[in-house]
Amino acid sequence: MKEVEIISVKKYPEYKEIAIKYFQSKWASPNSMKVYDDCITNCITTSSPLPQWYLLMDDGKIIGCAGLITNDFISRMDLYPWVCALYIEEEYRRNTYGFFLLEQAKIDAKVAGFSHLYLCTDHIGYYEKYGFKYIGTGYHPWGDSSRIYVATL
Repeated sequence: MKEVEIISVKKYPEYKEIAIKYFQSKWASPNSMKVYDDCITNCITTSSPLPQWYLLMDDGKIIGCAGLITNDFISRMDLYPWVCALYIEEEYRRNTYGFFLLEQAKIDAKVAGFSHLYLCTDHIGYYEKYGFKYIGTGYHPWGDSSRIYVATL
């Protein structure tokens, strides 16, 4: 497995524009482009430890991303922080690169004083390999539901 690097946009704001474009290309719809632009832009100037946005780099090329946020548009607003927008480019999958992004989110959440980290997904079997446990179902404002997982930090 190649060595990869995780870039925190909060720590390295010079990556802001490429991070916005990358997250938008993987996760945004025409109606949600501004969500990533605004959130990533403002994570740089806030004194709060959240949100965080990460780029996974392989020799200067972005091969994945993830976020660490206060709520992932889900009904369980009593739970936070959340890992969101985890993505690994297809040709880099099956190399456990997602693990590195999840571990960075766990580290940053723990440093920020949190004891748990959450995520919502429809995937079954992936996150369990990395210490997440299913705890129930949450509901999105657009009518869908997702499985909720927790990891103890």
